[in-house]
Amino acid sequence: MNKNIITEKNSILSVCAILLAFATYAQTSGGGTERLLPKLEIDYDSWGSNESAIQKKVDSLLSIMSLEEKIGQTVLYSSGWTVTGPTLDENYTDYLKKGMVGALFNAKSANYTREMQKIAVENTRLGIPLLFGYDVIHGYKTIFPIPLGEAASWDLELMEKTAAIAAAEASAAGLHWTYAPMVDVARDARWGRISEGSGEDVFLGSAIAKARVKGLQGKDLFDVNTILACVKHYAAYGAAQAGRDYHSVDMSERELRDSYLPPFIAATEAGVATFMTSFNEISGIPSSGNDFLLDDVLRGEWGFDGFVVTDYTSINEMVAHGFSTDDKHAGEQAMNAGVDMDMQGGIFLNHLKPLVEEAKVSEERINEAARKILLMKYRLGLFEDPYRYSDEVREEETIYKDEYLVVAKEAASKSMVLLKNENKTLPLKKTAKIALIGPLAKDEAHILGSWAAEGDRQGKAISVYEGLENMGILGNITYAKGCEIDSDSKEGFKEALEVAKKSDVVVMVLGESEHMSGEAASRTNIDLPGVQRDLITEIKKSGKPIILVLMNGRPLTLEYESRTVDAILEAWQPGTMGGAAIVDNLFGVHNPSGKLPVTFPRNVGQIPIYYNMKNTGRPIDPNSPNQDYRSNYIDAPNTPLYPFGYGLSYTEFSYSKVSLDKNKIGFDESLKASVTVKNTGRVAGEEIVQLYIRDLVGSVTRPVKELKGFKKIRLEPGQEQTVEFAISSKDLRFYNRQMDFTAEPGDFELFIGTNSDTGNKTSFELIK
Repeated sequence: MNKNIITEKNSILSVCAILLAFATYAQTSGGGTERLLPKLEIDYDSWGSNESAIQKKVDSLLSIMSLEEKIGQTVLYSSGWTVTGPTLDENYTDYLKKGMVGALFNAKSANYTREMQKIAVENTRLGIPLLFGYDVIHGYKTIFPIPLGEAASWDLELMEKTAAIAAAEASAAGLHWTYAPMVDVARDARWGRISEGSGEDVFLGSAIAKARVKGLQGKDLFDVNTILACVKHYAAYGAAQAGRDYHSVDMSERELRDSYLPPFIAATEAGVATFMTSFNEISGIPSSGNDFLLDDVLRGEWGFDGFVVTDYTSINEMVAHGFSTDDKHAGEQAMNAGVDMDMQGGIFLNHLKPLVEEAKVSEERINEAARKILLMKYRLGLFEDPYRYSDEVREEETIYKDEYLVVAKEAASKSMVLLKNENKTLPLKKTAKIALIGPLAKDEAHILGSWAAEGDRQGKAISVYEGLENMGILGNITYAKGCEIDSDSKEGFKEALEVAKKSDVVVMVLGESEHMSGEAASRTNIDLPGVQRDLITEIKKSGKPIILVLMNGRPLTLEYESRTVDAILEAWQPGTMGGAAIVDNLFGVHNPSGKLPVTFPRNVGQIPIYYNMKNTGRPIDPNSPNQDYRSNYIDAPNTPLYPFGYGLSYTEFSYSKVSLDKNKIGFDESLKASVTVKNTGRVAGEEIVQLYIRDLVGSVTRPVKELKGFKKIRLEPGQEQTVEFAISSKDLRFYNRQMDFTAEPGDFELFIGTNSDTGNKTSFELIK
């Protein structure tokens, strides 16, 4: 007989013996729960770690767990070390000692997680280890650009690498789980959480979702330098009405499936371990009670087999939504809809047992939830060694590794987007006399952006000023703060103007604070805050060229700035090495190559604005001077200030006409589309070549353009390269009138160019 089978059989017999002993104890002992559920000594190490064995071990463990213990696995509480929402209960340690908590979040560091884990493993009846979670959104200690900024690199390999580094640092600090990536498609720049995602596009967002999940989870969750990913927020949170956080969402199922669910599907295909429900409702049903989303789609259609956790107190909030009569009713709805773990709300802890006793929630459903959670703990190796992540030596050796900082600088450099460069103001010469002005010029705190985990905001992050100092040209720099980020005071204007007058060129570092984007940071006015725009007006009086470096967590309305300054470098909030990367871009050490992952509006009145909109029955005619009774504004153009996919370089690229190897394809065929791209400038540079499709006529209306491919290439001066893309009927699918996901025969336009506004196109036909 196979040795593994013998071991498995012995393990099952051992559990049966434990069950028999437990039953005998229960029959012969009186008293309460403490006496009926004695401390059990279980040799988890002998159970093995292969997947088939794990499945059986979890079933065996569940068979000896009480209902309270199984409910405990569904309970997630915050340790209180970091506050990321309203605090409802500070007694988590008391519950922990009773085996009534399955996971903790906001508990970090190897030492502290070991302390908490010891309580769970050594002081509870079954010794089931805890799962430790934390918001590792764009780095743990080494902070990378905010996700929206990093998405501007369009570099999937790089984003997988930064996610892997974040996982390595976080796991070394005792963490097993992160609430990332956020994959919400977002088309409203007022929404603060646009900073956490990948922007407005379905195709790019889906590709990035896969890359980040793979980076965080690696090839095997048992590897100690990987952590569980949690894709969020399921679903359509990025479409919150009026761009206001936590607000409602209302859309057709077709729009939901075409535009908002694909990044979640991509994450599922990449093997994501967990899902997080969103705060919003969709068509009247809050996500944490939405069985269509959780049961029908996620598990039924997509086959997701991980566990679902709520966002912070979102079960409780179903009462405020008017969907639940009280907390108990909310718990019933959430568990029956398919939620497996309750974050911070205490609903499952307090109400699941009576709900089972009243037959409103089945114990089988609780078994299912607990089973999914236990499986993840096994896969992480926590039953073999509960303290394997809580290693202080590894923590000290892992954080801020030199090679991590190199990658952080690369990520920041590649994320920056050159929006304007009139008269080739950039790159700067090291001999130039530079006036460095602005509230963010010496900043080491806001440069990290929101959700910067354990990144050090003082002493470790490199400011623009420090980046110039490290380049060795500080002798040519004069500095004036000018104003605060968000203040009415203009006291610093005079000094700033005097500094500017004595310079050859002015570099102004302006933007938002870390608190102006992210969760609960929606804005109705997305101009530069405070008097920063007035400061630009004042500095313009100097007559010197002005270079605007922006640090922000969202698209800003920059019509005035775009008219007024000579060059604009969108740096986002670039992270720990941000200042060094900005300086490299300013001086041409790095040639800017980023492309916008989101449209920049001219003003908030255009919002929501995105490139892959649908046409109307009265579209404007760009070739006609008369636009009366067309779908347009009377006080502004329809066009954005900067379109999706836009970004300049210090060199120039020319594109040939699009070439197709065939102009008709069947459903089982594909075509090759190609262009030749040439670097016609004087320096080497990277270009992101983008392919878009338009389905001219459908059984339901289709967007004017859809991104279907992109490739990043590097060309030396004078070098050219032919870039090819393959297109098949699979790339042309959508939800048709009957809600079937399919392509339809007909005529298509195909565009290849430098951004979504390209007119470099040809056509082809899909035939039956």
